[in-house]
Amino acid sequence: MKKLIKIGLVLSFTFYVFILTILLFFSGRNNGWMADLTFLEYIKYSSNFVPFKTISTYINAIFSGNMNLDIPLKNLFGNLLMFLPMGIYLPYFIKRLKRISSFSVTFMIILLVIEITQSISRRGSFDIDDFILNTIGALIGFEVWKKFFRR
Repeated sequence: MKKLIKIGLVLSFTFYVFILTILLFFSGRNNGWMADLTFLEYIKYSSNFVPFKTISTYINAIFSGNMNLDIPLKNLFGNLLMFLPMGIYLPYFIKRLKRISSFSVTFMIILLVIEITQSISRRGSFDIDDFILNTIGALIGFEVWKKFFRR
């Protein structure tokens, strides 16, 4: 039975990583006019290095109604939920990540590599708020793993 559960977790993790890769790198983002920019110009116009700038914009939009509600909700909750499973899978598969400190450092390195890869490949942009929300989501997943799956 234990082996069957492990196979199920490996298969679900593989499927999750496949879907995550599609969402992060192949989700039909068309940069249009940005395609003609130099790399530094692209970084300047597409990146956000100011913490909570995007998050506060979306929260204000929810309360003011000046934006279609789908946009802020999908962005805020999508970024939170996107990496929540990683908080369960990583400590399950990598035993050294059972402590929150080692998990957090490892996850933030992985996330930084993803954000930089998105920027370099022009398949997305670096947004510190995405980083913050993704990290919170993974930490929520880590707490779920600790509470329900740690045994």
